[in-house]
Amino acid sequence: MKFIEAQRLQKLPPYLFARIEQLIDHKKAQGVDVISLGIGDPDMPTPEHIIQELIKEARNPVNHQYPSSVGMLEFRQAVAGWYKRRFNVELDPKNEVVNLIGSKEGIAHICWCYLDPGDISLVPDPGYPVYGIGSILAGAQPHYMPLKEKNKFLPDFSEIPTEVAKKAKMMFLNYPNNPTGAVADERFFQEAVAFSNEFGVLICHDTPYTEITYDGYRHPSFLQIKGGKEAGIEFHSMSKTYNMTGWRIGWAAGNPDAIDALGRFKSNIDSGQFQAIQKAAVAGLNGTYNELERVNKIYSERRDIVVDCLNSLGWRLEKPRAAFYLWIPVPAGHTSESFAELVLEKAGVVITPGTGYGANGAGYCRISITVDTGRLKEAMERIRQNIGKFSF
Repeated sequence: MKFIEAQRLQKLPPYLFARIEQLIDHKKAQGVDVISLGIGDPDMPTPEHIIQELIKEARNPVNHQYPSSVGMLEFRQAVAGWYKRRFNVELDPKNEVVNLIGSKEGIAHICWCYLDPGDISLVPDPGYPVYGIGSILAGAQPHYMPLKEKNKFLPDFSEIPTEVAKKAKMMFLNYPNNPTGAVADERFFQEAVAFSNEFGVLICHDTPYTEITYDGYRHPSFLQIKGGKEAGIEFHSMSKTYNMTGWRIGWAAGNPDAIDALGRFKSNIDSGQFQAIQKAAVAGLNGTYNELERVNKIYSERRDIVVDCLNSLGWRLEKPRAAFYLWIPVPAGHTSESFAELVLEKAGVVITPGTGYGANGAGYCRISITVDTGRLKEAMERIRQNIGKFSF
């Protein structure tokens, strides 16, 4: 018997990374030694002191019961302390921080808190697919904001039609950016706050890459901007900074009304994150993280390996200052899909077509550097030997 799916599910595109995984499995079945540069999943281990804290807390029966949906106060205090030390942002841990089962969960669910069927959300294009998908699942209509190279992959708020801006309820931003690797400065965030004040739009800034930076660069928080905490919330997590993607632990912080709404929504659909994981995250947030400098140095070396190789083959890439992605234009005569297919067929290397991140990703592909440095060098050498130089 075949059951009819809800229309909201039928509207969803196939999730990007699920398609990539299928493609990898197909090539492996053919005996190809595939090197995947497709998914941004840190390959380095979680710091040992965090692992040890999990082991200790997992043995404590107190942590074996239902946790709070909004998170342990101890966890929220640790987040507030981290924001104060890192960005000089004051947060009330009780009212301005909520625990998330990974920030992806909160990004999807904030849409249900503020979007009704027929409402508009402002979504970057290219961008992390969940911004648009969460909006669609809530019954809203995403209005896509083009991220163009000529504008340093920042949205131009002046290009949003006034009638759209007046109807919009939310805007998603993401810096340092996935997939482009672009960064935003305080002046840009000030413009976002001004836009929010003019049109009453909730800013939702997704910022998991603030600590993955290079060459001495430090990225600001949206919440440190005057009026930022009143204009919106910021999503962050342990995933990228502490190599904890599989642990599913994150938070939202900022505007207390939005934090309350998200917490009330979560209390009706989930039972919170395992307390032992929250305790381990507290150890990470409160502890000394000496490994971050070493990790960022490794990513920086990998970034240079990819950029130097591709520039020797005809590209003219600048080295991004943050995140662990390279956003590369495809050679003349290729689409995003055809070039990604060529690289896989000829070199056995997976890169991600830019169109997986939206229509404005056309003409680009994304390369992730979250693979062992030796394998990354091998991938670049395969591309050099089997594909060669290109014109643009």
